[in-house]
Amino acid sequence: MKHARRLVAGTLAAGALALSLTGCGDNVDTTERLGRKTAEATPDAAGATPSPAASGASPAPGGASDEAYKKWGLTAPLQYAPKPAQKPQIPKPGAGKVPVIDRIPVPADDKVVFLTFDDGAEKDPEFLKMAADLKLPISMFLTDSVASSDYGHFEKLRDNGSSSTINNHTLSHPNLRTLSFEGQKKEICGQQDRLEKRFGQRPPLFRPPFGNYNDDTLRAASECGVSSLVLWRVSMQINNFQYAEGSALKPGDIVLAHFRGPGELKGTTETQMTTRMLQRIQDQGYRIGRLEDYL
Repeated sequence: MKHARRLVAGTLAAGALALSLTGCGDNVDTTERLGRKTAEATPDAAGATPSPAASGASPAPGGASDEAYKKWGLTAPLQYAPKPAQKPQIPKPGAGKVPVIDRIPVPADDKVVFLTFDDGAEKDPEFLKMAADLKLPISMFLTDSVASSDYGHFEKLRDNGSSSTINNHTLSHPNLRTLSFEGQKKEICGQQDRLEKRFGQRPPLFRPPFGNYNDDTLRAASECGVSSLVLWRVSMQINNFQYAEGSALKPGDIVLAHFRGPGELKGTTETQMTTRMLQRIQDQGYRIGRLEDYL
């Protein structure tokens, strides 16, 4: 993929809303670019046992230590949303399809957002420390062609006590809308199989590369055992958010970020980018929830 390509999120469930997130001074090619060593990536050892995080346990609100926020450049502790007593009602999809979710339908006064990270090209040990110290509940959407060179990195992220989760982002990161039904099914089911073999659990959530999908995607995902196709309304760039609509977070927003390093972030590290993202969430008075607790 060319570095100049822009991210355009695909058709959304309601209203065919497109995320055309361009024109920002610090914009970093918001397509979910893959690492340069895709061809050399090889899976590591299989046969891992599911952790308590993988089984669906929820992080305790305020699980981070009182001093952790200072270590990572925040001026106040992060606020975490507890698991809701009842999951929000998600519109039911058509027969044989999975639902498409781009924002969690929470009450208008429930200022909660959700952290998601895609791809898996960057494997920064400092980010592992940050996520563990802050107990960030992250929903990871991994692409085999880049993440498999060190799946152990993401296993550590899953098992750090935050109840982070590992989900499906295809085998090789294609534009699924250019593939046949069988081609899409190979990409989705193939990654389901690999993640199940490596981490001991078949992921319930799937995110299509670039946000691009069609009816074949929804049918293929269902046949592969996926429960929901997850998109987003907000993406994190180097310094600031870009929004699909408006200029601020909204309750239930799913935030897209990427496992990227300085080469992709114009010299900024993954931890620096994440600190800025968390600061923007705090500045707007939001708490962080665990996506899987709401789906």
